[in-house]
Amino acid sequence: MRQKLAYGLLAVLLLSTLFVALQQWQGQKVLPPPPKPNVSVPDFSADSAFTFVERQLQFGPRVPNTPAHRQCAAWYVNTFRQLGLQVNEQKFQATHFKGAVFNANNIMASYKPENGKRLLLAAHWDSRMWADNDKVRSDQPIDGADDGASGAAILIEIARILSQNPVDIGVDFLLFDAEDQGDNQGEGETWCLGSQYWSKNLPTPDYMPYQAVLLDMVGGKDARFYQEGISREVAPSTVDKIWRIAAELSYSNYFVSEKRPGITDDHLFVIRNAKIPMVDIISMPNSGSHPFPDHHHKHSDTLSAIDKQTLKAVGQTLAAFIYQTAAKVI
Repeated sequence: MRQKLAYGLLAVLLLSTLFVALQQWQGQKVLPPPPKPNVSVPDFSADSAFTFVERQLQFGPRVPNTPAHRQCAAWYVNTFRQLGLQVNEQKFQATHFKGAVFNANNIMASYKPENGKRLLLAAHWDSRMWADNDKVRSDQPIDGADDGASGAAILIEIARILSQNPVDIGVDFLLFDAEDQGDNQGEGETWCLGSQYWSKNLPTPDYMPYQAVLLDMVGGKDARFYQEGISREVAPSTVDKIWRIAAELSYSNYFVSEKRPGITDDHLFVIRNAKIPMVDIISMPNSGSHPFPDHHHKHSDTLSAIDKQTLKAVGQTLAAFIYQTAAKVI
């Protein structure tokens, strides 16, 4: 059987060679496939992104119903507007699982709002009201440098890049509020209150971005971004593109091509309610029931937990994803 198979393969090879030779004999050139266009991607400044993290922390913990929360929201709005983006605030009230009513605010900044082809980039901006994974001051709020501020900082830096390096695609930057106030012992619906509200109250009834990406805990030291299970299920091609770009940029030590179980995060409700396939880039360096970074929901989630190299890996990968998508090479 193996001998017959070998003869068959040899025959196919000979026929292919004869076909190419016949084309050349007839004066036809056998052209190689066209090379992939070389797309110029601007540099992502990790220093600038780090400064944006630091600026958010200067307001204090971004817990709903606090002055720090209101002041930081105003800073986001002003910053995006100064970069030339159209900004819409979606103010709403949401009930906390312990009964309090949050005055919350989803903030959406749009680059080239007139462009019909759009990308959606999202992160949550609030910080947790309790350090419930900590052994000290567990009833007090955390800074949320990585868990919240890092994702918002990368989005702002990407917006700054776009303002200086125009590209032919629309990009929506969406900051979800009240993501991180849920019950660790309760149902998933106690989390992600901002994305739950937004996904049921879209900017327009037919809003459907070309691709959608969520960032969460994307600035910590020793971060590892595995392919989250729900993302892999609903948007496998987007996952493949992002992780391939990261590999081409030599960031495979951050973007690990290995699947992890799905988690409850803002993307879940965007997928469930708005039917928008969204990929979650989230650091899960540990295994087991608590895969998140060691500073997760602790007072150690301060500016000292942020690594500029992680910000660079995520930011540069995302920038390349945007510019390659606009150039239609991926």
